Amino acid sequence: MRLLTLIIALLLVAIQYPLWLGKGGWMRTWELERLLAAQHEVNAKLETRNIALDAEVRDLKSGTDAIEERARFELGMIREGEAFVQIVDASSVNAQAAAPGVAGAPAGAPAPAARPSAGSQQRPSR
Repeated sequence: MRLLTLIIALLLVAIQYPLWLGKGGWMRTWELERLLAAQHEVNAKLETRNIALDAEVRDLKSGTDAIEERARFELGMIREGEAFVQIVDASSVNAQAAAPGVAGAPAGAPAPAARPSAGSQQRPSR
């Protein structure tokens, strides 16, 4: 009787093994569900980005406001008749004044020579 119980228990374990740990078992199913949830998150973020890009493309195709905004901010363009005013922060002016030499030049480097204007250039003699 004891041998029969042991054989039945071993058969039960042998039958349960593929269910829990096999190729299509619960462990693999749980792992795939976790990967699927992570992929859904990535897809949602990409869909949001695609909607924003689609709106920007439609705006660029239909109107000039977006093109003008890009030209102003990315290229620094201004309309004819407009005046460009740049407000400089006082702390950045003080930091540049405190730095010796030319801004961006290493300490001790000679100052760059001034370039002559187009009207004052000398032509080589013949």
